[in-house]
Amino acid sequence: MGTGKAVTDTPEEWRVVTSRTPFTGKKTSVRTDEVVMPDGSTTSRDYQVHPGSVAILALDEQDRVILVRQYRHPVRQRLWEIPAGLLDVPGENPLHAAQRELYEEAHVKAEDWRVLTDVYTTPGGCDEAVRVFLATDLSDVEGERFAPEDEEADMELARVPLADLLTRVFAGELHNNCLVVGVLALHAARTGAPPGGLDALRGADAPWPARPYQS
Repeated sequence: MGTGKAVTDTPEEWRVVTSRTPFTGKKTSVRTDEVVMPDGSTTSRDYQVHPGSVAILALDEQDRVILVRQYRHPVRQRLWEIPAGLLDVPGENPLHAAQRELYEEAHVKAEDWRVLTDVYTTPGGCDEAVRVFLATDLSDVEGERFAPEDEEADMELARVPLADLLTRVFAGELHNNCLVVGVLALHAARTGAPPGGLDALRGADAPWPARPYQS
């Protein structure tokens, strides 16, 4: 049913009466805001404060996607994912972060970068914003490999055909949100949404209001 309005997310901020941070962790924190509702009442909202992330769907000349597999403790599973990582500092250029993560996790560089999509992973309980890049024209990075730590020390690497990933996404066999979003977005772009296909994708330096940065 048409609404007569553009279907576009818009900025809005309800008034916060008080705000506190009951927990601060290594990379994220938890904030409790007392928020004024439209009827004038107030209610508490607890949410995770996150620095933001980038993810990279790296596609090689054989139409294979680079994947990493690592243990994710909150869901008690070892997940196949596309390379991804945090924005290390506020205002960091997301393309630079994506290039770093692709090198560190896959020891690969890409000559062509575009933005596939921008998403909020769990906006009901976390402010994490993720920019998903498409990286093509891949080549190995020369020199020593990056030395991974923690969960990444046990990480596996694979290259899987895009068509196979599409089948497994719809079969419910792959669950990482950035992998699912990236695979479906690339398939949609190739099949005419948006009009113009891959040529209509935004440039790698496109503005990102969720995480403003200096180019």
